[in-house]
Amino acid sequence: MAKLLIMLGAGGHASVLMDMLKRLGLELHAVVSPDRIPSTSLLSGITRIETDELLVNHYSPDQVVLVNGVGSMPGHDVQKKLFLSYSELGYCFLNVVSPQALVSEHVKLGMGVQIMAGAIVQTGAKIGNNSIINSGAIVEHDCIIGSHNHVAPGATLSGGVVTGSSVHIGTGANVIQNITIGDSAIIGAGTTLVKNVGAGQRVIPSAMRFLS
Repeated sequence: MAKLLIMLGAGGHASVLMDMLKRLGLELHAVVSPDRIPSTSLLSGITRIETDELLVNHYSPDQVVLVNGVGSMPGHDVQKKLFLSYSELGYCFLNVVSPQALVSEHVKLGMGVQIMAGAIVQTGAKIGNNSIINSGAIVEHDCIIGSHNHVAPGATLSGGVVTGSSVHIGTGANVIQNITIGDSAIIGAGTTLVKNVGAGQRVIPSAMRFLS
């Protein structure tokens, strides 16, 4: 028997994922949201589970596969916490890859990876658990992307870039080849990154300033 598919969250990111699931021919069984879902949402009409506790009490890890529909923003770790807490309970997360993305057959994906429309992921790349490669982003050959990363729309990572855990690479950022970015670093929107970044550092475009 096929497992039921349940979405965590019902905001904008969840709606984009719902659109992708439809294109992939996958049916969503329910969505976890404490708030009522607007009638204009793609998630409208789907069974709503009001709390995480209700999901855990009514659906075992053997019955369901989860989709992490919470968006990822720098300084906010709700998406990561949800993934870790459910994983510790034995739940698995679905990889959602848009049919409009270009992903090499020679790419390794962790669990719960999301690759959005227009993204390109080239041969030899590795994408860690619960990471998002957002719309139109490019991850070139042999990049190693850590867990809980967000490569925001339009960002470009040249070949051989390595990132740690919980890294945010902002919209339209450009990272040259063979750069290393440490855990929890934030690369601001529009940055052109030409040198390594340490753990916890923030880089903004103006004069390539590094902030603690």
